[in-house]
Amino acid sequence: MGLLELIFGAKKNRIKNYLKRDAVILDVRTQKEWDNGHIENSVHIPLNELKNRIDEVKPLNKPIIACCQSGVRSAKATKFLNLNNIEATNGGGWASLKKQL
Repeated sequence: MGLLELIFGAKKNRIKNYLKRDAVILDVRTQKEWDNGHIENSVHIPLNELKNRIDEVKPLNKPIIACCQSGVRSAKATKFLNLNNIEATNGGGWASLKKQL
C-alpha cells in the first residue's frame, strides 16, 4: 500500500462513516461557484459567512462533511466547526466528494 493510497483511503473511509451517521454536506464555496453546480441536498454557507451563520449549523445536530472547490476552504471550515464543538471532517473538493456518494 502506497502513501497516497493510505492517506486517501483513510479519507474515503472517514467520509463513508460520516455518511452512515446521516452527515450533512456543507458546501462553503461562493454563491457563483454553487450556482455552477453542487451536491444535491447539501447546505450552502460560504466560508466568509460561516462565522455569522454558525447558528444554522448547530441545530442540525449531525456530523458535517465540509466541501469546497479544492479542499482548502473546507479544511478551514472544518477547523472552525470543530473549534465550535461541531463534529466535522473535510470532504475536499465537491466534485470528488460527489463521486463518492
